[in-house]
Amino acid sequence: MSKTVVFATGNQNKVREVRQILDGLDVEVRTMKEMGIASEPEETGETFEENAMIKAAAIADAVQDAIVLADDSGLEIDYLNGEPGIYSARYLGEDTSYEVKNAKLIERLEGVPKEERTARFVCAIACILPDGSRFTTRGTIEGYIGWEPAGENGFGYDPIFYVDEYGCSTAQMTPEQKNAISHRGNALRALRLELEKRW
Repeated sequence: MSKTVVFATGNQNKVREVRQILDGLDVEVRTMKEMGIASEPEETGETFEENAMIKAAAIADAVQDAIVLADDSGLEIDYLNGEPGIYSARYLGEDTSYEVKNAKLIERLEGVPKEERTARFVCAIACILPDGSRFTTRGTIEGYIGWEPAGENGFGYDPIFYVDEYGCSTAQMTPEQKNAISHRGNALRALRLELEKRW
């Protein structure tokens, strides 16, 4: 019998990514909505890991015999002392579009040379197993902030985040290219290895 994995997100892009990377494991990935769970805990943590665990713990109480996953991710720009960091989703306000957020970050880096525009996407995934045990995994992808947005494939900060090896933004990559190197992909692969060890 396959195990149920409940992923704490309403973001269908993330759900698709989780399903692709856990493909082949005997699990059925369900969203909170599919499980009839509504949960928006306040993210009071000071790290991506802490916030991911807060989200996972909030729905672990509502499900039984399921593996609960939650992620917290964001963009760290070195020149801006790691901003927007854990506040990536709330940068300039929760209802602000990413077009506006991306334009603001490019504006804040005006005149900054490429070597100082280094940045990374970070993703922490928290996992709570049915027996109550819990762990987190982390994935990153290194890149730099470009001078203009490009690409239609990604979401969030993807259009301004460029990866040298590909010579393009993560929004210009195919989903398969992006999953192969993305912060969430890396964190999910680490999670998959951890789950395989425990089964």
